[in-house]
Amino acid sequence: MSDRHFDLGAMAHQEMLAEGFHPDFPPAVVQQVKTLQTQSAAAVGAAGSTGNGQIRDLRSLLWSSIDNDTSRDLDQAEVAESVNGGIRVMIAVADVDADVPMGSPADQHAASETTSVYTGVRTFPMLPEALSTDLTSLNEGVDRLAIVIDMLVATDGTVTSQGIYRAVVRNQAQLAYNGVGSWLEGGAPPPKVAASADLAAQLKLQDQAAQILLAARHKLGALTIDREETEAVVADGQVQGIETRQKNRASDLIENFMVAANGVMARTLSAAGVSSIRRVVRTPERWPRIVELAARYGETLPAEPDSGALNAFLQESKAADGVHYADLALAVVKLMGPGEYVLSRAGDTSQGHFALAAHDYTHSTAPNRRFADTVTQRLIKSVIGKTQPPYSDSQLDSVARNCTLKEDAARKVERVMNKRIAAVVLLPRIGETFAAVVTGVTPKGTFVRVLSPHAEGLLIHGQQGVDVGDQLQVKLVSADPRRGYIDFAR
Repeated sequence: MSDRHFDLGAMAHQEMLAEGFHPDFPPAVVQQVKTLQTQSAAAVGAAGSTGNGQIRDLRSLLWSSIDNDTSRDLDQAEVAESVNGGIRVMIAVADVDADVPMGSPADQHAASETTSVYTGVRTFPMLPEALSTDLTSLNEGVDRLAIVIDMLVATDGTVTSQGIYRAVVRNQAQLAYNGVGSWLEGGAPPPKVAASADLAAQLKLQDQAAQILLAARHKLGALTIDREETEAVVADGQVQGIETRQKNRASDLIENFMVAANGVMARTLSAAGVSSIRRVVRTPERWPRIVELAARYGETLPAEPDSGALNAFLQESKAADGVHYADLALAVVKLMGPGEYVLSRAGDTSQGHFALAAHDYTHSTAPNRRFADTVTQRLIKSVIGKTQPPYSDSQLDSVARNCTLKEDAARKVERVMNKRIAAVVLLPRIGETFAAVVTGVTPKGTFVRVLSPHAEGLLIHGQQGVDVGDQLQVKLVSADPRRGYIDFAR
């Protein structure tokens, strides 16, 4: 199948503009990057060789990174060791601020965009790729400046900070979720793991720490929502199909480490009396609707919001009915509402993160792709260096609002492009019959999801009497990649 008649990359660019993004880097940013490319390596080398007490040399540790198979903007690397009282975990986060100073052209552009946008056919990075996939990426085998979040994971899952500091690190192994996850779940090891007993032992220890963290999070009531995510299969610039990406043991490992690290960062800033940006998911205002939804499945949830009870219901539903679980999980996510960024002043009572059952939470571990994380990095560096915080409360409030707005806009771009990609994949299959499940019955119409390929469309004939969750046989009537429309008939 071919999408040569549909320039999806150009469509994605137009969609970015329509949602208020500036996807092309200004000349001043391009010039800044050219200058950095001649300076950055020397700066890192000097930092590692001076013995400066403010910047530790941790290049000898067995750091590794785990990310998506196609990721090139590596924000973090991990290493762990067994100690008295538990497992010491260190998360190295790329020191983006070192190459992107506050107020510089690249920083101003990032402050406007706030996030990288992944459209399936084209990525629109927040920072130029010469930075995000090279100079500020923790790539394998190169020395990089980093902020290290050092924490002790006790056997009961409690996390205590062992310090946050600057360091020079070297990623010894760039790994991917699919390979490591399969191995951790009993499959064959990926080549780099098979070649190093030390790396294998290191990853097993990290997995042990992550499972302890996960068990503790569940006790606190954190939600585990295994939503299916789709990604386009692209070859030679053309969409070949759609794959479904599932969580696995390796993605759980990184997720649990990042949640713990972000909690340590938030508490450290709070203890230092420094205002910051928090990531919150408010207690759901539409909890009664979630209760009503659970009742359809024969489950009684408490009248007051309870993330632990909701998680138990979701896990039971997944085990009992895997076909409908994805749609149930999506409905719950929509009813909870999206996360947002908010200003947290020193001494404020945190609004918390309902889904994570976390009282103190920020974003700090992805500064190459999220501007809020870069801001958090600058705040913690002011604490480490005992200098004045670089942002006022009003500036932080403005940044938080813009980050929330642009994150919402990014979701819209990605949602529209997912529909167009699905339409391209389905276009040659008009007239074929598919197994489908009803995902929505709204005033705008009745929507169904087919499983192979994973795509959603409008049921334009035969929608009378159907309801969410019904399984049907549907025929593909039309697919319009330009508008992202897919129509089915019963």
